[in-house]
Amino acid sequence: MTVSDLPPAVPAATVIVVRDTDPGLEVLLLQRSSVGAFPGFWVFPGGRVDADDAGDDDLSRGASAAVREAAEEVGLTVDKEAMHPLSHWTPPSIQPRRFATWFFVAHWQGDDVTIDGAEIVDHRWMSTGEALSSGLKMAPPTIVSLHELHDAGSFAASRRAEYPRYVTWPIRREEGEPVLLWEPDAGYGGTELETPGPRHRLTYDNPRSWTLERVGIDDWLARF
Repeated sequence: MTVSDLPPAVPAATVIVVRDTDPGLEVLLLQRSSVGAFPGFWVFPGGRVDADDAGDDDLSRGASAAVREAAEEVGLTVDKEAMHPLSHWTPPSIQPRRFATWFFVAHWQGDDVTIDGAEIVDHRWMSTGEALSSGLKMAPPTIVSLHELHDAGSFAASRRAEYPRYVTWPIRREEGEPVLLWEPDAGYGGTELETPGPRHRLTYDNPRSWTLERVGIDDWLARF
């Protein structure tokens, strides 16, 4: 099977439920079960965009899906009008199963978190800093989103006039581990990791060991 034979990415949506506390921003993380997509990973509530999710465009349908998933997965009420998009993620075309995912941020309304113990087996409220240093098993978009929210420091500050679209470009190191690149990394679109210039990449040894580099991309970040 070639890349052109692969099915298009499935539209999906995720909502990062946050609450402002004295120590800083906290996020709700869920642990998926050992079966299904992302087994054992710690994630935010989310899932596919269904055909009957309301909206006039991809963004609004994604927002409807995020609201629905929060209710279905953890019993939380999310105000669609009050939440905002943080980013959009498209995985590498080489992946056979891909989800093109909207990431939204919503403020917690005070509801109790309820999980089914089947698809979702655990949940935690954690500060962004604690989550990043926890060693929990997480996917790259979760890691980058936590960094961005940690830098923002509050729900209000996480709102953006524009939001980045991350289209992941993977390059493998000699040892075989992937390095995931995003624009405007100097190596983006190529095969060389040592190309001189900006760095916007995640060295991903495994879901518990990774390093995010953001060097020389201040002008790019200032757009958002």
